Amino acid sequence: MGKNLSDKVARIISTLFVPPSLTIIMFVLFAFNLESELSKKIFTILVALIFGFTLQIILFVTFRKKGKLVNLDATIKEERTIPFLISVVFYLIGIIILISAKINILSIAFWFCYISNTLIVVLINKYWKISVHSTGASGALAALIFVTGPIGLLFSVLVLLIGWSRIKLKCHNFLQVAAGIIFGFFSTYLQIFLILKWFSKT
Repeated sequence: MGKNLSDKVARIISTLFVPPSLTIIMFVLFAFNLESELSKKIFTILVALIFGFTLQIILFVTFRKKGKLVNLDATIKEERTIPFLISVVFYLIGIIILISAKINILSIAFWFCYISNTLIVVLINKYWKISVHSTGASGALAALIFVTGPIGLLFSVLVLLIGWSRIKLKCHNFLQVAAGIIFGFFSTYLQIFLILKWFSKT
């Protein structure tokens, strides 16, 4: 694969599979696999579409247009903090709605991970630029395993492709991508496991 072609492929992968895109994909899957009522399917998808995708994209595009982000990859870590914290506000609103609508606990647990993982990334980001693309992708992998079982491991191919794209585009180095994958997967898996375990006892 020529350099120009590989760069284009990396850009396509990186753009298509930004964390908000994975959010809507995952919650559409959750809606149809976990909810039996049509109203709850619609609710799950709408919350993901509005608070996990649309508002997140608008937020980053707005910051970019105002010159508060050097580019849409947010390659300067100091510029990431405020958008990430605003994202957490969107996620908080979303989880309140999901809980109020009595959506499946697995969806709520995964949504909670968006809040906690983003806050942890904000702390990490003060000192080091961990890959958010990789964190989001591996977190989705962890959640997918809870829904589909071992077959969900097939998603790991996409996780690796996303990680490769971020390195190829020079947005991150290998360690930043690897850390994002490890943190996103284990943090999400552990949190979902503990929330489901706690919920089963109540």
